[in-house]
Amino acid sequence: MDPNRDNPIVRFTTFWWGIGAFLIFAVLLAAIILFTRKDPQTLEDAAAKPRYDIKAKVDAAQAASLPAEAIQAAIPAVAQKLVASKPAAVEKPDQVVPGSPTAEKLAAAPAVDTSAIDAAPATDEPIDPAAMEIGKVQFMVCAACHGQNGEGGPIAPPLAGSEWVTGPVSNLIRIQLRGLQGPITVAGKEYNFPAPMAPLAYQTDEQVAAVLTYVRNSFGNKAPAVKPEQVAALRSEVGKPPLTQQDLVQP
Repeated sequence: MDPNRDNPIVRFTTFWWGIGAFLIFAVLLAAIILFTRKDPQTLEDAAAKPRYDIKAKVDAAQAASLPAEAIQAAIPAVAQKLVASKPAAVEKPDQVVPGSPTAEKLAAAPAVDTSAIDAAPATDEPIDPAAMEIGKVQFMVCAACHGQNGEGGPIAPPLAGSEWVTGPVSNLIRIQLRGLQGPITVAGKEYNFPAPMAPLAYQTDEQVAAVLTYVRNSFGNKAPAVKPEQVAALRSEVGKPPLTQQDLVQP
């Protein structure tokens, strides 16, 4: 066994030699960093110079093309033209404010002739499965009030077995575009809910036609499909007050 392996003097000397070597390395590294780094202010000045040059060129170009006095003098004239050309605010049909002049004008408009829309189709066309799928998706909004199976609920009448659903198609389209309020009798039972049905005029003609086709051919109902062109023919109804049962075509 080597008698020097566990010699305390050897361990002590080795430890301090290691500390000394580390300190020498640290001092050399600090000296290298200190003498080789650049002044931050020098770096900032070097980066700022191109910006100053560009700004000077822009200022010179602006001064040569149009003096600041001319710009200031032109501002009032430009502002007057903008004010004079500003179009008057126009309410969108599906965003009419109740009681506004637009709402009053729409309410006073003559009733739409729905006889051509309600005319029975010449042939019994098959129901388009694609339209039924689109309608099923759109019906998710309706189901919140009318029930998943059209059974009705505390705030909406049933759609299953409703004569209004399978009756004249213009009724459903107009209700979808204008909403419905007040009492309504379905299958001999009167329903009168405190809140009216809100219009769903944000839907496209294709979406309205699809969801109404779905309702007219689900929950035991059977009726011809609704066409997008039928919905388009009644788009002028959007923005008018909610319908009542008296406004509908009797089934």
